[in-house]
Amino acid sequence: MIRSMTGFARREQTTTAGTLTWELRTVNHRYLEVGCRLPEEFRGAEGDFRQSIGASVRRGKVDSTLNFRPTADSAALLEIDHALVQQLVGRAQEIARIAGQSAALDPLEVLRWPGVVSETSRDLAPLLAAAHAVLAAALKDLTESRAREGSRIREVLLQRCDALLALVEAVAHRLPEVRTRIRTRLVERLAQLQAQPDPDRLEQELVILAQRMDVDEELDRLRSHVTEIRSALDSSEAAGRRLDFLMQELNREANTLSSKSQDSETTRAAVEMKVLIEQMREQIQNVE
Repeated sequence: MIRSMTGFARREQTTTAGTLTWELRTVNHRYLEVGCRLPEEFRGAEGDFRQSIGASVRRGKVDSTLNFRPTADSAALLEIDHALVQQLVGRAQEIARIAGQSAALDPLEVLRWPGVVSETSRDLAPLLAAAHAVLAAALKDLTESRAREGSRIREVLLQRCDALLALVEAVAHRLPEVRTRIRTRLVERLAQLQAQPDPDRLEQELVILAQRMDVDEELDRLRSHVTEIRSALDSSEAAGRRLDFLMQELNREANTLSSKSQDSETTRAAVEMKVLIEQMREQIQNVE
């Protein structure tokens, strides 16, 4: 089963600490590239998040975003070290007496003193566990979305493969007629020239000409490549790069068939093959 590299998923979960939301967007890319946007308190788990995404997505550019909205009662609280504040006030008053001045303290300046204000630490373990669970659910949705699009692409590719094989068999069916026509044309031209060639030499030349224009190997390779494409489409492994290579090989054989053609119908069939191959190549650009 093939998967598209394009997909979107969004999952949200509300906990006692707040609401967690994961958004995942994927587009086609030559390799796997994962981008993570995380709240500051989740930065320490970025490596684990990336690993989870990489285990689910093998190829493509992934933009992942985690949003966290804490509840009002779970927001971080600021605590004041009253003992330290008293020491600061006392020392300020002492200095003021020595200097003969009044000790007018700015409360904001006191708050800026290191250690006066501290933030109560939130227990992140439950939040991280919830974030991983929400990510797993979002990745499952993303995989299913990409699989549905991949299924559509697979059907399109199979239709093109059937059309390509029909053209191959049409060309193969015409080969005996084309060979007979080439032989007749050569004999008629010799008759117009009133030449009396040696029969053995004539047969040798016809054999050489037939070999030069023989396309049986190209047709066999086209059939073989179509078989490989169908096999790749049914594989459980990522098939994008393999399919891209097969498109190059198909195009090579279609070009050779066109260059060897001595028949307008065969030339037309080769052109139609290249159109089908290009249509498949465009679809394969979005296959994982």
